[in-house]
Amino acid sequence: MSGRFPQLDRLADVMQRLRAECPWDAAQTPESLVHHLVEETLEVVEAIETGSDDALLEELGDLLLQVYFQAEIASEAGSFTLDDVAGRIADKLVSRHPYVFGDAEIPEDLMASWEQAKAVEKNRTSVLDGIPDRLSALSRGYKVLSRAEDLGLELSELTGPTGAEDRLTSDELGPAFLALVTRARELQIDPEQAARLAVRELEDRVRMAES
Repeated sequence: MSGRFPQLDRLADVMQRLRAECPWDAAQTPESLVHHLVEETLEVVEAIETGSDDALLEELGDLLLQVYFQAEIASEAGSFTLDDVAGRIADKLVSRHPYVFGDAEIPEDLMASWEQAKAVEKNRTSVLDGIPDRLSALSRGYKVLSRAEDLGLELSELTGPTGAEDRLTSDELGPAFLALVTRARELQIDPEQAARLAVRELEDRVRMAES
């Protein structure tokens, strides 16, 4: 790694020194860094959406720091090292792309193939296993519907028929969401909670279809 990416080695050395000599860095734990990790991830998203290369360069660095930070803490505890982290993801990418690193045919549905491989690796019993609970209701709903479709379930049977919304363009969808939020405010309904409850009901229907 040092030959091709010397700054990655330099960052590891900087992180080790900070843990040894900076009281704040030395006091941090995996749990205390969670909100920093979430914040830095959202700032990367914002930089991508605004299209600023300079902002993206900076925010990716901040996010990379969180990976190094967590790995350094784990290394000090004897759990795993930064190299173990890189090795694990490299092994995963190779095993899930047999059509790139082997002689398998390229699957027609690449996303479904990825999810199926993941389910086998993790011994999952439901397509819903592994979806983070902390996702927003919309993001979680999107993941649930994607997993259900990969399973071959008919989405209209899970969600019911759609109205005029199915004819919205991508540019119109955002304002349509805001209109729904406005309506929720008028009704004094928390839109996130309402969406979350609907997603939970959707998950129940998916699990019933799996059984």
